[in-house]
Amino acid sequence: MSADLVALLYLVAGVLFILALRGLSSPVTSRRGNYLGMAGMTIAVLTTLGSHPPADAVGWGLVVGGLVIGGGIGAVIARKVPMTSMPELVAAFHSLVGMAAVLVAAAAFYAPGAFGIGTPGHIHQASLIEMALGVAIGALTFTGSVIAFSVFQIVRTTSLR
Repeated sequence: MSADLVALLYLVAGVLFILALRGLSSPVTSRRGNYLGMAGMTIAVLTTLGSHPPADAVGWGLVVGGLVIGGGIGAVIARKVPMTSMPELVAAFHSLVGMAAVLVAAAAFYAPGAFGIGTPGHIHQASLIEMALGVAIGALTFTGSVIAFSVFQIVRTTSLR
């Protein structure tokens, strides 16, 4: 896949994400916003896999496993949290985003060659800074979102009594 095509597909995915956020701003257009976001994510994932495919069956297994586990967790959370509890749903999903940032930074640290940022023990300085920020911000996002979710749950259950 050429670099120009990859850039174009990522641009299309980015535009779809922006349109999805715009669509989610109103109950009337929220369904379309969700579909635009799903289309953007599908394009982004397929572009990434097409431009940098896993090297072997183990890699493909990890990708499929990650999609299944992540999708499963997201589906369970979305089904358990009613739409009237939107703050809890947002907090729950933000916690997953924070954990993803931590895991990506850890993967880059342990396999820098796969990310093109150096070799084990010799990672570029800018990449080390980026990874440190990713871990710090991701961990804070995860922790804060779990706390927010818990607080929302406690407040909702005590106010229903």
